[in-house]
Amino acid sequence: MKITALKAQVRIPGRVNVFIDGAYRLSLDAMQVIELGVRIGKEYDEESLQELENEGQFSRVYTRSLEYALARPRSVKELKDYLYRKTRDTRTKMGMVKKGISQELSERVLTRLMEKGYVDDEKFARFWVENRNVRKGSSLKKLQSELAAKGVSSAIVASALDASGRSDSEELRKIYLKKRARYDDEQKLIAYLARQGFSYDDIKSVIAEDDEA
Repeated sequence: MKITALKAQVRIPGRVNVFIDGAYRLSLDAMQVIELGVRIGKEYDEESLQELENEGQFSRVYTRSLEYALARPRSVKELKDYLYRKTRDTRTKMGMVKKGISQELSERVLTRLMEKGYVDDEKFARFWVENRNVRKGSSLKKLQSELAAKGVSSAIVASALDASGRSDSEELRKIYLKKRARYDDEQKLIAYLARQGFSYDDIKSVIAEDDEA
């Protein structure tokens, strides 16, 4: 089987369609074409073509996963969930079944992203603590709960919170000052603050300080 044409994709810049014996067979990243020595006239057996297909699929999924990871910092769990969705078969608009990627490929992409430092739970936790509700305020309990839901270990969460210097008293006052004018009923305000993860005693203390001011 021989490569008879290499054509740049219009829809996805940087990718090249590879034609075998006059028919489209697979696509590769432009750099892969160079690195793998793919050229018109080169012959392959079926096993070698399947290996090329695997490399082409890897580069495509890796590029999309990298874009997802760079949109904002992601936890390892978020990337695992994203790649897991890629392993599921889907149905096209024409009703055809599109086969999902293999678990092996999913793990390979995740490993590469982690090796390159694009996915790191410690970096993610620091980002989340520093940026989550910066203006509105957020309790430590709520931050712990959010990060746990993102799959971040308790040790990493504790380290990120310690390094941030955030305290519930400061965060509570920040939220209280923003929300107090919206509540005519103090009990409703207390209930709201409690839902944000603050303790009843701390809430009452902040309200008492405000009444004394």
